[in-house]
Amino acid sequence: MKFRIDTRKSVPENANFYYKESKKAKKKVEGAKKALEETLKKIEELEREQTGLVERFQIKPREKEKKKGEWYERFRWFFSSDKFLVIGGKDATTNEILIKKYLEKDDLVFHADIQGAPFFVIKNPDGREISEETLKETAEMAVSYSKAWKAGWGSCNVYYVKPEQVSKKAPAGEYLVKGAFMIHGKKDWFRGTELGLGIGFKINEKSEIISGPVSVVEKKARYFVKIGPGDKKSKQLAEEIKVVVLKNAREEDHEKIKRSRIEEIQKSIPGGKGRIKK
Repeated sequence: MKFRIDTRKSVPENANFYYKESKKAKKKVEGAKKALEETLKKIEELEREQTGLVERFQIKPREKEKKKGEWYERFRWFFSSDKFLVIGGKDATTNEILIKKYLEKDDLVFHADIQGAPFFVIKNPDGREISEETLKETAEMAVSYSKAWKAGWGSCNVYYVKPEQVSKKAPAGEYLVKGAFMIHGKKDWFRGTELGLGIGFKINEKSEIISGPVSVVEKKARYFVKIGPGDKKSKQLAEEIKVVVLKNAREEDHEKIKRSRIEEIQKSIPGGKGRIKK
């Protein structure tokens, strides 16, 4: 470190000058250090205060409430007029699962007489007598969700058999694709079963969309329409259904119906197309 010496002053005078300067510098350093410490302290206090405000006022995203569904909701399903649970496949995978996992000894298996149709099963865990009305309702669902709908058929034959008549074992030299099964023995038939479904608006705290055989929907929904095979795309048809229902609904139900999602109605329209039936 270099020091500049004033030659006009004596050595003691120079020493005394630098001693005083060093004391001033020391005070400045101590003042600066103190000011820095106070500044850092204020910064910490501000950070703590800011964190507290964020935690206090931050709106945390609400966790989606996961509704625990019933096991059968992965399939097409409805409860018949006699309160039998009826379930049907949506595709090859659910067809396979339905027959392999959920078919039991007192159930009945339905299938439309057209290639690629889904299986429908009347569940009967208590071994009750199944009424003609429930059989007919299940036949209607089986034909309506078959390829006969997309083909524009007005009616289709449908048969039903017992669980022991359904097998995954193919004849020698043949192979059963996923979702397909062999049917053995005598079949009971519903011939010329008309294709058609009901889509209804069940009014509670909100408007709930339900679908199924017309006789079932008619009993459960406050408002409903009948649909059949046709050329209107599902979105256009769903919007038309909503308009028709609103036209016939009580004024106090309008807002609930308006809030019904078009997509919920679309899901119930077989084959992605259809028309309103008179």
